Amino acid sequence: MRLPSSIFVSVSLFTAETTAALYLSSTYRSAGDQIWQGLTLLFTLVPSVLVQLTLTFIHRDLSRDRPLILLLHILQLGPIVRCLEAFCIYGSVGRVEEPYVSITRKKQMPRGGQSEEVERQVGQAEGKLFTHRAAFARTSVIQAFLGSAPQLTLQLYICVLQQGMSIGRGTLMVISLLSIVYGALRCNILAIKIKYDDYEVDVRPMAYLCIFLWRSFEIATRVVVLVLFSSVLQLWVLPVVLLNFLVFFLYPWILFWQSHSPFPENIEKTLTRVGTTIVLCLLTFLYAGINMFCWSAVQVKLNDPDLINKSQNWYRMAVYYMLRFVENASLLLLWYIYKTDFYNFICAPLLVLQLLVAYAIAIFFMLVFYQFCHPCRRLFSSSMTQGLWNCSSLLCLMCNSASPQNRPIGKAVLEPPSPTEPANDRARDTASDTTDDMPNDTSYDMLNDTIYDIPNEMGNNIEGGINGDVSQSVSCNA
Repeated sequence: MRLPSSIFVSVSLFTAETTAALYLSSTYRSAGDQIWQGLTLLFTLVPSVLVQLTLTFIHRDLSRDRPLILLLHILQLGPIVRCLEAFCIYGSVGRVEEPYVSITRKKQMPRGGQSEEVERQVGQAEGKLFTHRAAFARTSVIQAFLGSAPQLTLQLYICVLQQGMSIGRGTLMVISLLSIVYGALRCNILAIKIKYDDYEVDVRPMAYLCIFLWRSFEIATRVVVLVLFSSVLQLWVLPVVLLNFLVFFLYPWILFWQSHSPFPENIEKTLTRVGTTIVLCLLTFLYAGINMFCWSAVQVKLNDPDLINKSQNWYRMAVYYMLRFVENASLLLLWYIYKTDFYNFICAPLLVLQLLVAYAIAIFFMLVFYQFCHPCRRLFSSSMTQGLWNCSSLLCLMCNSASPQNRPIGKAVLEPPSPTEPANDRARDTASDTTDDMPNDTSYDMLNDTIYDIPNEMGNNIEGGINGDVSQSVSCNA
C-alpha cells in the first residue's frame, strides 16, 4: 500500500497558503489598505469553506453520527483532521486482520495487441485510503482555481501598483503558484484515472515532470498577461474575465440542452432536484474557473452518468490553445499600446516576446506529455500530432471553402452541354448522381478519430460519444 503522500502535500499547501494569507491581511490592516485586506480574506475563506463542504459531501458525514468531525469542519480544520485520519489508517494496516476483503479487476496496458485482466484483493483500510485520496484530489483542484489563482492574480496586481514586493506578499505568491500547479497536476491525473478506470494506470516520474512544466508555464503566463492588461485598462478587464467565465460556464449546459437528455438524478440519492442543480452549477463553476487560467483536463459532460467526458478530443484542445494564444497576444498588444510611463523601467517588446515564447513552451511540454509520456497513450485511437494535423487540415478546408475565389465552378456554367453527348456518358452521370445519394461504405468521421477505444476483447466494435460541436465527414465514393 502506497504512502498517502498526495494527501500530505495537499494539506501542507492548504495550511501554508491560509496562514500566509492571514498574515498578509493583517499587514494590510496595519497599513490601512482595507480593500486589499478584504479581497485577500475573500480569496482565502471562500475556497476554504468549499473545501470543507466537499470533504463532508464525499465522506457522507451528514448521514453519519460524527458531530466532532462536523464541528472541526465548521472551524475550518477539516483537512488537517482528515490527513491525520488517513495516516492513522495507513499505520494500522497489517496490525489487525481484515474481516472481509473485496476483489477488484483491472486490465493492464495492452502489449502486443493483448490486454490481461488482473484480480487484486482490496481490504477495508485500502478502500478508506482510496476515498481519502479521491477527496483530497478534488479539494486540491477547488483550492487551486477558486482560491490560489485569484489570490496570485490579486497579489501580483498589488505588486505592480505599488512597485514593490514585501516578504509576506512574495511568500504568499510562491505558495499560491505551487498550489495552482499542483491542483492542475491533480486534475490531469484525476482525468486519466476517470477516463481509463478499467485499466491499471501507472504514472511515471517523467510524466509528472512534463505536466508540472506544462502547467507552470501556462498558468504563470496567463496570470502575468491578465495583470498587465488590468494595470492599464482597468475598466475593460472585467468584461474580458466575465466573457471568458460565462462561455465556459454555459458551454456544458448548452451541450446538455442540445442532447435532449433527462435531468441527471444519480449524483446523490439524498439530494433533491434543487440540490442536484446546485451541485451541477458548482461543478460547471469550477470548470469555468479552471479554463480561465488553463486547459481543463477534466471535461464536463452533464448528460453522462459520471458527468465526465471520457473521450479524448484533440480538436477541442487545439481550438482552445489557438484561441487562448490569440487572446493573450491581443491583450499584450493592447497593453503595449496603452502602457504608461510607469513601465519605462522595463523593455516592453522583450517582455511581450518572453510571455508569448513561455506560452509556446507550455504547449511544447503538453505535446511531449501526450505524445511520449501519457500512461495510456497505447489506448489512443490516434496520436496527438495526427489529431492536431487533422484539425489544422479541417480549419484550412473551412477557410478555403469560405473564400469565393476558391469555390469550384461547375462544368455547366463554363460550357453548355453538347447535344451530341454519348448516351453512355449520360447514363454514367446518372448512375454517379444516384450513387451520391446512397449511403457510403467508406466514410471517415474526424471527430470519432479522437474517441477513447473500448479494449480489444470487444472485437472491432468501437464506441464513443461525439462531444464536439462540429462533425466533419470525408466520403470516398466508389
